[in-house]
Amino acid sequence: MDIDSLEFQQARIKQVVFKSRLRSVLYGVREPDPALFSLRDNPFGEWLRSTLMPRFGMATEVRSIERTLQQMLVHGQELVTLYQRGQIEKARAGLEQIEGYAAEIDQQLQQLERRNAA
Repeated sequence: MDIDSLEFQQARIKQVVFKSRLRSVLYGVREPDPALFSLRDNPFGEWLRSTLMPRFGMATEVRSIERTLQQMLVHGQELVTLYQRGQIEKARAGLEQIEGYAAEIDQQLQQLERRNAA
């Protein structure tokens, strides 16, 4: 099963949605959704299992994406905990690390996309 560039783009959009939802929580616009921080229930995690793993199995890049996603979700949950404890500025400052995780995942996605196109 080949994955087309649209599917890779959808994965990137899922990353943006995660960051947007997290930012909304840290700015008091919405309540945190536990599914957002669950590897199994997170939309990107679902995409990883339903689209990426069937095509690439447990390739190095896939394992790296899964590991980085898990780190990002844990860190996101930690930021929400900080926010809920009143450490709002510290929580918001932690968004930089979320961006770092997202950039790392995007780099791995690009490698897989190139590999898939070959």
